[in-house]
Amino acid sequence: MPAPSDRDPGLSAHLRALRLEKGLSERTVESYGRDLTQFAAFLADRGATLVTASADDVRDFLAGGTWKPATRARKTAAIRSFYRRAVLAGMMDTDPTRSLAGPRLESGLPRTLTVGEVERLLAGPKTGPRGLRDRALLETLYGAGLRASEVLALRLQDIDLDVGFVRTIGKGDKERVVPLGRKAVEALRAYNERGRPFLGRPGALKAPELFLNDRGRRLSRQGLHSIIKTYARQAGLPDDVSAHTLRHSFATHLLEGGADLRAVQEMLGHADLSTTQIYTHVTTAHLQKIYRDAHPRARAK
Repeated sequence: MPAPSDRDPGLSAHLRALRLEKGLSERTVESYGRDLTQFAAFLADRGATLVTASADDVRDFLAGGTWKPATRARKTAAIRSFYRRAVLAGMMDTDPTRSLAGPRLESGLPRTLTVGEVERLLAGPKTGPRGLRDRALLETLYGAGLRASEVLALRLQDIDLDVGFVRTIGKGDKERVVPLGRKAVEALRAYNERGRPFLGRPGALKAPELFLNDRGRRLSRQGLHSIIKTYARQAGLPDDVSAHTLRHSFATHLLEGGADLRAVQEMLGHADLSTTQIYTHVTTAHLQKIYRDAHPRARAK
């Protein structure tokens, strides 16, 4: 598919604005670019362009794809963002998405692992450079609640093992500092001393990132995904366990242990407390189960 700049200069300008003025992450901007380029190709088949599109064109495009609800919601957001800016910039008089109703997302609770399941997962990696890397990687994901993109971008200088903190750049290029537990610190120290130096060819220059692949380069998202899947299978866990599952488990277990909601919000890097509050539903369900199992007037006959 052609790059946005090859298809529509206005689209290229819009993506630059999202990156520079709105501060959206590179990954989000790339996703919006693909969505808008796909929409522009759909319009071209109809003899229309982004600037001449009607509300019906937008509705037909969004209704025609067999996308998951989250993907449809992102495409809707991408198209809306373009037309809002187009109207403000004077490129268009009316916004064809003005009366568009956004798709309803399923309000399912995030999947979390029990403490026992996490322990089984973290017990999987063994010794050797790869095993030490994998243990440090999993311990960091669960111990600090980092996103996949955040853990992959970590550099050596971003961790302080003496104090027990990790510094990361989250969504919107916002920096935060998150504590690291004793187990994560021990795993990272072992990896730095006996694992990382032996990844890649001897004497070859390594990537500056903390977590490396076997060639001494930055670990990819696919590599991270494969590592988690491997140990999840060994531990007998569901197939859909991911870095995000460990992040959800991190937040849930903190709240179950009595952590303050705003402290968890800060550690997760959520801009809005309402985003963090979904975990209170998970912990409420946990408390209800304890109550039903323990209270004499709540137990089933």
